[in-house]
Amino acid sequence: MRRPAAGPKGPTRGRALILVHMPRYEFRCRECGETFERSRPMAESTEPAACSRGHDDTVKLLSTVAVGGVAQAPAAAGGCCGGGCCGG
Repeated sequence: MRRPAAGPKGPTRGRALILVHMPRYEFRCRECGETFERSRPMAESTEPAACSRGHDDTVKLLSTVAVGGVAQAPAAAGGCCGGGCCGG
């Protein structure tokens, strides 16, 4: 969601936009089995969410994050830690 940057007199035309990021929560409907996501503030994370068919019997799912890439130690670090991050 984007909102205009507020100047001294409120939002002004031609100003940069500030990005507002909200966490996404995944839900599953117990009645129809639909899985869906909702973006909302953390303060509202436990609020009920109806599916697209209007069913209110939903449950919030535990979401996981997959992070990929290769970790590289700084030159002064002195070697590998022995973990799985660099294959060593």
